[in-house]
Amino acid sequence: MMSTEETLRLTVAALMQLTRERQPDVAAAIGLTQPQLSRRQSGKSAWTLTDCDRLAAHWGMSTLDLLAGPTHAVGCLSAARRPTADAQAAVPLAPSAPGPPAPCSAAPTATPAPAETAPAAAPAALASSAAPAPAPALAAVASSAVPRTPRRAAPAGPLPDLIRDRVVAALTEAGGDADVAQAALIKRAVPDVMALFAASRVGGRYEHSEFPPTAGILQKRSQKGADAIWEGRPKWRSADLHRAARAGHITVDVTALDMNAAYLAALKTWLPIGKLTHSEGDHHDPKRSGVHLVDPGEWLTPDLPSPLGSRQEPGPLWITEPTLRALIRCAGMDLCTPPKIMESWTSGASEGLLEKMRRALVTVRDEAIANNDEVTTEYVKSMYSKFVSTIGESAANREIRRPDWMHIIRSQAFVNLWLKAHKAHKAGLTVVQVSGTDELHVSGNWQAVFPEGRGLSQVKAKNIYTLGGDE
Repeated sequence: MMSTEETLRLTVAALMQLTRERQPDVAAAIGLTQPQLSRRQSGKSAWTLTDCDRLAAHWGMSTLDLLAGPTHAVGCLSAARRPTADAQAAVPLAPSAPGPPAPCSAAPTATPAPAETAPAAAPAALASSAAPAPAPALAAVASSAVPRTPRRAAPAGPLPDLIRDRVVAALTEAGGDADVAQAALIKRAVPDVMALFAASRVGGRYEHSEFPPTAGILQKRSQKGADAIWEGRPKWRSADLHRAARAGHITVDVTALDMNAAYLAALKTWLPIGKLTHSEGDHHDPKRSGVHLVDPGEWLTPDLPSPLGSRQEPGPLWITEPTLRALIRCAGMDLCTPPKIMESWTSGASEGLLEKMRRALVTVRDEAIANNDEVTTEYVKSMYSKFVSTIGESAANREIRRPDWMHIIRSQAFVNLWLKAHKAHKAGLTVVQVSGTDELHVSGNWQAVFPEGRGLSQVKAKNIYTLGGDE
């Protein structure tokens, strides 16, 4: 159950998003500075009753309406404060309390959007001339100007040839100059990887949605800010080990290992096929995927990091499918208490949506490494890394908008790193540090646990140092 303070922060974020106001605008309107408002919204300081009165007056509603939750408060916002019909707007709404909200006491109530029943999978094409169906109360309002799903033509040959042929063409155009060819390939990595993805989906069992309505929880809370999803990025060190080393009680030889092509490996993950739909209750369906509001439970294993990564704050948080599955698995191994799911935004899912593309990229990458072909190696790296970074909401990629996929793939990379740490721990290695997307520091005979090399299933030794020595 969210506290009143947490609910108010979500309400303020929702109203700011809907009215397209920035923090400096709202801060000035209620007699605060932007840093003061930012601290209240981040939870570093508390909203006061005076603040609540001024916020309510600013948005033309009663204080009780403001405190009744984001869904109710948005309904109380006057039509004059809302975006025009032709503008693209998104409202990140929090879960409302059970039962219908009370009528607004100080503002005209907007007609709520009717709920809709989501199909199991999105249609093959989205007509750009038709407006999307109304979203549920907790979903974002999507733009009616949605690009059509492109018609996919079967590739003339094997998928890896699409990558190989592009490299040959770039080298030919550059007159054999590897640096010029590499720069040109990296520059067009986004359209190339999207063409590869489209080719990989020809004949696929499922027709995925490329521009589904975006759930409010996945909308950015400010123009340059982030949404509410926690990906589980790790930043962990063994506190006891470092404390003993600093005190001079022990010296430990440590190897910093690098996981190869972390995001490429993470393309194998359960991805939602269609638009996300809302549900409540502590139930996990392994045939669905999305994002979940969970109480993660208690981590019981001090010599291993939690799959939640560097998060320190207690209480519920929104996590992705890979992180939830990792926590459930950890609970089964008695590494933590079971997570409790409070609500979810999910869709029917598949682990194979990106598999053909992933295999093509892996095949060409392996060939390039074997041939010392750095041009192709860097091109492939740019393709998969930019695919992940631009499939959310990016001006560099207009062919898809799936922020849920972006978060899930990134989280899968962090979960894969956690799995490597757990494997090392089970094999008797001492886990010293886990950080970033691909860095695992261990003490012990790691070559007996992990194969060494540049392949996707191998690891590289980046650095060797001694804790308690002269570091």
